[in-house]
Amino acid sequence: MADQDTAAVVIAGAGPNGLMLACELALAGVGSVVLDGQPGPGDEPKSNGLAGQVVRILDMRGLYQAFGGPDGPSEPLREWMFAGMGLDFSGVPDNPMRALLIQQPRVVRLLEKRARDLGVDVRWGHALVGLTQTEDGVDAFVEGPGGTYCLGAAYLVGADGGRSLVRKTLGVEFPGSTSNTVTRLADVHLPDELRGDDGAYVIPGFGPLRMRHNRLDDGGYVFFDIPSGRTMFATVEAGRLPPDAPPMSLEDLRASAKRVFGVDVPFEPPRGPGPHAMRRMDGINTRLAQNYRVGRVLLLGDAAHVHSPMGGPGLNLGLQDTVNLGWKLAAQVRGWAPKGLLDTYESERHPVGERVMMHSLSQQALVAHGPEVDALRTLFGELVELPQVRAHLARLLAGADVRYDVGDAHPWSGFLVPELVLDDGRRVAELLRDGRPVLIDGSGGAFATIAAGWADRVELVAASIVESPVLGLLVRPDGYVAWATEAAEGPGLVAALQRWFGVSISSA
Repeated sequence: MADQDTAAVVIAGAGPNGLMLACELALAGVGSVVLDGQPGPGDEPKSNGLAGQVVRILDMRGLYQAFGGPDGPSEPLREWMFAGMGLDFSGVPDNPMRALLIQQPRVVRLLEKRARDLGVDVRWGHALVGLTQTEDGVDAFVEGPGGTYCLGAAYLVGADGGRSLVRKTLGVEFPGSTSNTVTRLADVHLPDELRGDDGAYVIPGFGPLRMRHNRLDDGGYVFFDIPSGRTMFATVEAGRLPPDAPPMSLEDLRASAKRVFGVDVPFEPPRGPGPHAMRRMDGINTRLAQNYRVGRVLLLGDAAHVHSPMGGPGLNLGLQDTVNLGWKLAAQVRGWAPKGLLDTYESERHPVGERVMMHSLSQQALVAHGPEVDALRTLFGELVELPQVRAHLARLLAGADVRYDVGDAHPWSGFLVPELVLDDGRRVAELLRDGRPVLIDGSGGAFATIAAGWADRVELVAASIVESPVLGLLVRPDGYVAWATEAAEGPGLVAALQRWFGVSISSA
């Protein structure tokens, strides 16, 4: 074994979550090494976009336009889907639901470039094969091109997927369930002569294909006709695969489509350069790690939670976990974290994971088969006509319905900061580009004076919030409000600063 190397933080897994965490740590002045056993970024399009509050998080880091969003802030969605049923969000007050079309391979490449530009050491072809930890640090054992070596670190984060070696090594329970379904998914080509006058594909003997998830009498299908030229088609059937099932193929998908649709679906192999999606899922796991942290090792992304892709919650959940963890872990490494700060990663994000598990399983139940489910879908369709139900679902699917316990009673505290504009024309989101906490002082300088002892950690901004009575606003690096007040004397500000950003310079 080669001599030991060292790093402040080792991250196992160079997917979107692992790379984003490395970027967050770098913004906070903490170096990391990202390990991945693959030789480089993969090309298989595992997801097609981002949905939920994560789109606003990208805006806060200046990544929204880089990921393909238009100029300006993101706009709320007028509609979305729940278990294949349309949801009309028009008229929902302060609608938090956002979306951005971008395939996962591009997300990985953009984040890898950002990470390298920030000085992160990304090591493709270096696989974590084991770890041990003590009270003082973690030893990561790595298999690289030159053999096995030991990489010492203060902390290690497992962002290594649903079959996480890190989670298994820690012995963390991964309770949940597996659906009794088989999903077959592939990129395909549909002949142009199947397009109707409205541009939709029409299958002879069946009718038009509808986008997203759809429920039929003998199964279900998922269809996406993406403007970039990719056409993705999937079938969902009840049952499980036999142990000797052959590998997934286009013929396998054709046979499944005929069982589901009752007619032949004349799709062809995909056109253009690959690689193209071609995979089969024998059951869909819905599982949540019992703990997100064991000592100096933490879990992130699919290593901490797996669920159905229905509704697109995956990267919304994982990337928000990332920005929640990044600044807290950096504070711990740099030595100014208040007691218990790192533990709030689990206490804040585990309930959000539970909510995603809940609505993921609910959607799977609503696309199951039987007359009782037909009746339930009819009732659900009536309920979503109610404005308060639509608003509730918008917040649920966006991940905006869980309030963090930040110790402050203001209605904004504990939630992602609203879309706000300052009297100098700047948006509050633009103040968070560098991943630093921000104190907005509209009191004429009183709050900045109180917070002067934290100026090395907190950005002090003298400005007023347009069309708002709020005079003081403390926003954490992850975009969540830690304190707000409409009173000029600023009650509770010192307590909030100490709770989240440690002792003042004078106290230290």
